[in-house]
Amino acid sequence: MKFSRWLVCMISLAMLTVVGCSNTSHPTTTEVHETKNPDAEEILTLDPEADIFQFDGVIYQTGIDWVEELTLTKDEQLGEITARNDTDTYFDDGMANKLPVGAKIFSTKEKEGPLLLVESEGEMLKYYGLVEG
Repeated sequence: MKFSRWLVCMISLAMLTVVGCSNTSHPTTTEVHETKNPDAEEILTLDPEADIFQFDGVIYQTGIDWVEELTLTKDEQLGEITARNDTDTYFDDGMANKLPVGAKIFSTKEKEGPLLLVESEGEMLKYYGLVEG
């Protein structure tokens, strides 16, 4: 009887030590979440009719209500649309899915966030840069 009590105490103590020292509630690895700007594929998957182009690695989109309400003044020309891509979701800088080749890209004097103006067929269009973070 004395031996079995001692054995039960030792087993209980061993179990408490094992359970108390386990690390199941604190994972040893940490996940790193990398944020990145959306690409053309992501935007066109969400909205196949989106009017977009890529400039300096950022996708710009027009037709965003709050951007359309802004009063913007064109500043210096930054570039132009160099290719049209309305059949694929892979984009390089200068590619657009609806703008014609040769449409001119301008910065804005207001510098209100990632905004660009595009002059196309006598019309000035407002585009917002879709950036993460």
